[in-house]
Amino acid sequence: MKRILTAALVVAGLSATPALTADIIVVSHGQANDAFWSVVKNGVDKAAEHTGANVSYRAPETFDMVAMSQLIDAAVNQEPDGLVVSIPDADALGPSIEKAVAAGIAVISMNSGSDVAKELGALLHVGQDEFDAGFAAGEALADMGGQKALCVNHEVGNVALDLRCAGFAEGFGGDVTVLPTTNDPAEIQAKVRASLDSDPDIDTVMALGASSSGEHCLAAVRASGRLGDVNIATFDLSASFLDAIAAGDAAFGIDQQQFLQGYLPVVFLALHADYGLVPGGDVPSGPNLITQDKAAQVVELSAQGIR
Repeated sequence: MKRILTAALVVAGLSATPALTADIIVVSHGQANDAFWSVVKNGVDKAAEHTGANVSYRAPETFDMVAMSQLIDAAVNQEPDGLVVSIPDADALGPSIEKAVAAGIAVISMNSGSDVAKELGALLHVGQDEFDAGFAAGEALADMGGQKALCVNHEVGNVALDLRCAGFAEGFGGDVTVLPTTNDPAEIQAKVRASLDSDPDIDTVMALGASSSGEHCLAAVRASGRLGDVNIATFDLSASFLDAIAAGDAAFGIDQQQFLQGYLPVVFLALHADYGLVPGGDVPSGPNLITQDKAAQVVELSAQGIR
């Protein structure tokens, strides 16, 4: 993966290389004003700057698969050279993605959809295997002594998050309850706090997004007075959660390097449109477990919108 990234950066950054002329549309299920997805958007923007390609980023106003499929259909009607999509629900989005492929548009998936990208016709996927990432997190928290856990799902219906919880449960090996919530911080805190208050045997909380749920789960653990007794970890990173890891209040964050998920597909599609170049397989952007010894190193980059 390092060789692929280095090659992409070199090709895109050479001052002697003329700007690439591709038209590329990115359609994700995450809004650019969300802390996680803003980093993806930063990667998209940086790739557009490096390549000179004409790139636009689109997303539904909320997690809405009907609206997202309509955005993909609208993108296909514009006949771009390339299309980048996240695939949180293959049943809902598959027909629209297949239309793009049938229209001769090169498609690369990113973030979610690694398990279905190939069968839908995508050239490759840039992201992490969500089940494997969850499994690694479960193993790590079990090694810390965890026996009874909550897996807090803040976006019910997102297959990638279901896979995270499933992998976590298998890796953890103990008693795991999936706690469904919405994205509402007050609801997340209330439900996690109620679970902790009603069951003193819960010793582990696994959140599926740092800013979307991890910070609120941490607030619930603090409010319950069980900080230090309950290990809490999250997928993804935020400056606030990294501070908690560095302080020893949280166990770790799982870094899937979402900047690369925005950056690399745009670079690959620009190179494909102009030169017919494309990597021969999927590119894993994660997982990387950011523990206390590593947290301070990435806090600044997280604040800059890169990690």
